[in-house]
Amino acid sequence: MTAADQPARPLDAFGPGSVVVPPPGDPATFPALQAEIRELAREHDAVILAHSYERPEIQDVADHVGDSLNLSRVAASAPQSTIVFCGVSFMAETAKILSRSKRVLLPDIKAGCSLADSITVEQLRGWKAEHRGAVVVSYVNTTAAVKAESDYCCTSGNARAVINAVPVDKQILFLPDMFLGLWLQRVTGRKLHIWLGECHVHAGIRPSDVEQWHRDLPGAELLIHPECGCTSQIIEIAGDDAHILSTEGMVTYAQQSTAEAFLIATETGILHRLNLKAPGKRFVPVNREAVCQYMKLTTLEKVRDSLRLGIHEIDVPAEIAARARLALERMIAIS
Repeated sequence: MTAADQPARPLDAFGPGSVVVPPPGDPATFPALQAEIRELAREHDAVILAHSYERPEIQDVADHVGDSLNLSRVAASAPQSTIVFCGVSFMAETAKILSRSKRVLLPDIKAGCSLADSITVEQLRGWKAEHRGAVVVSYVNTTAAVKAESDYCCTSGNARAVINAVPVDKQILFLPDMFLGLWLQRVTGRKLHIWLGECHVHAGIRPSDVEQWHRDLPGAELLIHPECGCTSQIIEIAGDDAHILSTEGMVTYAQQSTAEAFLIATETGILHRLNLKAPGKRFVPVNREAVCQYMKLTTLEKVRDSLRLGIHEIDVPAEIAARARLALERMIAIS
């Protein structure tokens, strides 16, 4: 199957469907819950990791906050025997792949990912069969089984370097995010076979969102995640003020930039971290509805219960983990 052969699917097909997001809860209860979680973490020799898209109170109780791959690296090097990954399932799987001897807990087992769900391992095997000899580059937002069928993994921060490392005489199958793939094709000059997957949150960020804010907040710099829909059109609107960055790249750029205002084109959870890391600067989401319902499934109560009861433990079969780890290690070696 090539990208052109894939039937178009409505955005809802990639969305969270029947996922019910818990209410934010009473902030007055947060300090006591966070103190209880920290005590349980000490008792169970656990390190708490939280993605930058998680709820603010989850980020605040975590030992480390960041993107999925950096958190997995932290998990591998942390001395604790248990990892509580406040994120989504593919992140917990990646942590387990890189930390085979450790127990990995995911506070809500329903925390999935619309982008990871946009390709199955069976679909990838069929795609590979149609392009024998091609090099498979998989975004880290994929299941362990898909990683195991890949030659390289990549993140939004190092994808360009990974693509450039593939010999020029090789075909490249890039999956699953089509917007990241199209951007990579443009900046590397390589012809890629691109899977038509998308993150339902980032795909919902449109040029019209940016156009309005760029007009209302002149001089603000635009920090845009490469998973966003119609990235090229968005860049044309913002011009030199547009910077395509990973989540970690956004934090670093905001800290170092002399600009005072920034338009943020990614999931809104990152605003909490940006405000903490770059105080005194203004951060405005271009689309306030860019909220990942899966990320927001994690609550303090669920983190507490996961630690207290040892639920929900994530495992990856040894054979799949070994092959997936190879793709991850190739990426890390390039980075």
